[in-house]
Amino acid sequence: MRQPKIISTLATYNRREAQADLFAGITVAMVALPLSIAIAIASGATPTQGLVTAIVAGFLISALGGSRVQIGGPTGAFIVVVYGVIAAHGYDGLVLATFMAGLILLVAGWFRAGRLIALVPEAVIDGFTIGIAIIIATSQIKDLAGLTLAEVPADFLPKIAALWAARGGLDSAALGTGLAVMVLIVLFRRAAPKLPGLIVAVALGSAAALLLGLEVETIEGRFGALPAALPAPMLPEVTWARIVELLPSALVIAFLAGIESLLSAIVADRMIGGAHRPNAELIAQGAANLGSALFGGLPATGAIARTATNVRAGGRTPVSGIVHALTILLVMLLAAPLAGVMALPALAGLLILTAWNMAEPGKLRARLSGRRSDAALLLLTMALTVLADLTVAIGVGVALGLALRLLRREAPPAKHDPRER
Repeated sequence: MRQPKIISTLATYNRREAQADLFAGITVAMVALPLSIAIAIASGATPTQGLVTAIVAGFLISALGGSRVQIGGPTGAFIVVVYGVIAAHGYDGLVLATFMAGLILLVAGWFRAGRLIALVPEAVIDGFTIGIAIIIATSQIKDLAGLTLAEVPADFLPKIAALWAARGGLDSAALGTGLAVMVLIVLFRRAAPKLPGLIVAVALGSAAALLLGLEVETIEGRFGALPAALPAPMLPEVTWARIVELLPSALVIAFLAGIESLLSAIVADRMIGGAHRPNAELIAQGAANLGSALFGGLPATGAIARTATNVRAGGRTPVSGIVHALTILLVMLLAAPLAGVMALPALAGLLILTAWNMAEPGKLRARLSGRRSDAALLLLTMALTVLADLTVAIGVGVALGLALRLLRREAPPAKHDPRER
């Protein structure tokens, strides 16, 4: 079925659900706001582009999607892809690749490809997720430690060498701010998991740095003032040569968006005892990426941890996701200057914790203690993601994984836990 979930949920919508959705939507918006900004910066984009993605794509994913509680927007899984596309093809190239990915997802949803997620081996998903987490964490060391580098190499090993060479320029104020925010986030998660601890921790860390007169770089200091309105929709120049050049990147974006959104929907189903519509979800992801590209935003997908936050806060219909998008828009319209004073080391600490949650190191031993072939597939996919290229990692991992399943003549259902990918 391709019908959006909101149509069936609104038929019996009541005041109690509306109140719960309103609270959950505002709560998850306060979580998504700093994450969207941090993910955009780590991707080589601007904070504004992260907010635009959360607003436009987040609205469309909830309004058109096949899950009752899915929250969409920019996610950590795209950081590596987005950074690489911008470096190779410019931001206009990323926008066009995102638009193309949206079209691919629309076609996939229309032809009922949503069930194909069962064919992607869990070891491959875990491998490139851990690899992405490693890349995200290392990419944030510069801002967390306040290091001064003219240019940070894109490749992993040269990046590590450059960061090590610059270690003498460590800024204690930046490092202290980032570490303090990380501690606060962990404390809030344990003491008050239903509250938006991310925005509170980042706000407290940024405010403390400002009041104490610490020379810590802020969003406004690096990127200028945030705009107080959405940009006008437009697309970059489209040529056949450009389409052919960007097709591999568009396919990777579409693959990641489809996988992440359907995994998130599966997790949400288990939390609320529901059943999502996978093909409607793919169509929504396609529309969301088309919309995000038109407004100059980033690739978007369902965000597993934000969706879980929405459920824990009481959200039970797509209205909570729409409230989440409109709340971020309201903050952008009315409080852009306040968002501009967020400290970059605080956002770096936030992303490093996000990477830790993505990798789930506590589960690594269990993952490696199963079949040797699955453990080897996980490690190979992880190594290719970190040292080579995500496109190569996905292609090789999926091909080998499907070959192993054919040899075993089995396709066990994947099991996934909530985490921010």
